Amino acid sequence: MDRMSFNPALLQIDIPARPEAMVKLAQLLAKEKVDLGALASLIESDMALAAAVMKAVNSPVYGLKGRVKTVQQATTYLGTREISALAYDFGLRSVFPQAATLDEIWARASIRGLLMGRLAESLCMDAWSAHTAGLFEECGKAILFKHDPEAYMQIMVVARNDVELAVLELESFGISHDKLGAKLCKSWGLSPAALASVENHVQVISDLELPHTPGRSICVLSGLAHALMNDPEQLEEICMALAPQAMMDQTLLLRGARKVKDKLDEYLADA
Repeated sequence: MDRMSFNPALLQIDIPARPEAMVKLAQLLAKEKVDLGALASLIESDMALAAAVMKAVNSPVYGLKGRVKTVQQATTYLGTREISALAYDFGLRSVFPQAATLDEIWARASIRGLLMGRLAESLCMDAWSAHTAGLFEECGKAILFKHDPEAYMQIMVVARNDVELAVLELESFGISHDKLGAKLCKSWGLSPAALASVENHVQVISDLELPHTPGRSICVLSGLAHALMNDPEQLEEICMALAPQAMMDQTLLLRGARKVKDKLDEYLADA
């Protein structure tokens, strides 16, 4: 796919600043050993954040038995990565307007992040980078929507997939959502591997080629998550194409992806 680089003179699009709670959370997660009590206290200090985390934790997607009543309980059950990802999920949503179009993006982001994080965990990869990459993959769309809702909705209706959407974004705004999303990831201090996955996910699904960047294995998980969520019949083909490029075991990767997806489907079926 022909990709033009962004010319800053074409248009100035604001990148939302990272919420203060996310700044504090990042500082907490940067410590060698994360204090779960401090993590829970940080979430509890923001009533809206705490409420959002509790609502998400008690949804069927997490498959917890019995209702979780406190953030402390949620932190104990889910652990550092997943409870922190819920906080980042809320933080990302909070900087954008409420709209049905964005609700669809956030719903996909939650599932994608969970898929990528749990798959990475099962493969002994960087699960935090994978989870956040999944959460932020479509955030560039939210930035463009916030910038000009009417114009962006027009091209979203026309585009049949993200590859076509990226081309239309370049024509209309001078930058595509994958590159714009990567700018937000960098601004918010996400890992280089997560940033690379967000920046290159359209290329991966379009060409089935990984970028020559650190964290290429996270890009593989992005491609698998895309297949699982949109066309599971393509899962094996995508796995066979991407795994060798990242020197990953194709059989283990495919088995892990199917297992994680089956478990998630099981939770959702019980909803």
